[in-house]
Amino acid sequence: MSLTLWGGIVLVGIHIVLGLLTLGWLPYDPNAFTGGRLDGASLSHWIGTDRLGRDLFTQLMIGSRIALQVGIGAVAIGALIGVTLGTLSAFASKWLDDALAATLDILIAFPTLLIAMLVVAASDTANLWSAIVALGIALSAIVARLTRILVKRVLVMDYITAARTSGSSWAKIVLIHILPNIWPTLSVNFALQFGLAVIAEASLSYLGLGAPPPNASWGRMLQEAQGTVYSAPLGAIAPGLALVSLAIGVNLLADGLRDQIDPTRRNR
Repeated sequence: MSLTLWGGIVLVGIHIVLGLLTLGWLPYDPNAFTGGRLDGASLSHWIGTDRLGRDLFTQLMIGSRIALQVGIGAVAIGALIGVTLGTLSAFASKWLDDALAATLDILIAFPTLLIAMLVVAASDTANLWSAIVALGIALSAIVARLTRILVKRVLVMDYITAARTSGSSWAKIVLIHILPNIWPTLSVNFALQFGLAVIAEASLSYLGLGAPPPNASWGRMLQEAQGTVYSAPLGAIAPGLALVSLAIGVNLLADGLRDQIDPTRRNR
């Protein structure tokens, strides 16, 4: 494996470990006032405390779990909607295909965060689930457009014609021949969408539209630390570095996967 892929595995793996640890262990109760206000890093509090005296490392660990939940959930929803729409569009008649393609292009023209904000604003309350659904819907247009292009390329292959001539149904052809052949490219795109979803959720939380308290989202930690960034910089630096490291890790992972999948890039 390439160094790029290893770097992505290490960075993403750190956050996976932190996220899984929160399911059974945390240094402190995330809502408990365990120290003084805005304490610096110490043996008791590795990266200090926030303005209420809560342990920042505990909140950072919970933020890793939330980021993973958002990334996995949003990509799953986006993949389900996007792959379905993209495949149907590739099989549709010309006028319907053109209409769906134009609709997808319009949706992609809007920023993902803006679409997510509109979906969250349309719901009754802002919570983690609504943020995941909103981001999944926003990402689905990108997945659908890519799926449509990939499916159309596969449909002209000789083995598809042979399968159809042998009497295979279109449903069987999609499951056995088309999806397995487009999956490698889609998986790389899903990794990139994961990083985009994590950053978008942090932005929503920063604006008060993401995971509500007591969920310690990195975006909410940044929002709470903006007023004390000079007196207690770790409160802003720590979640910022966590967000950047996960985003970089996922992008490295996507690049590494692309290098492994594409034989023309392996020896570069």
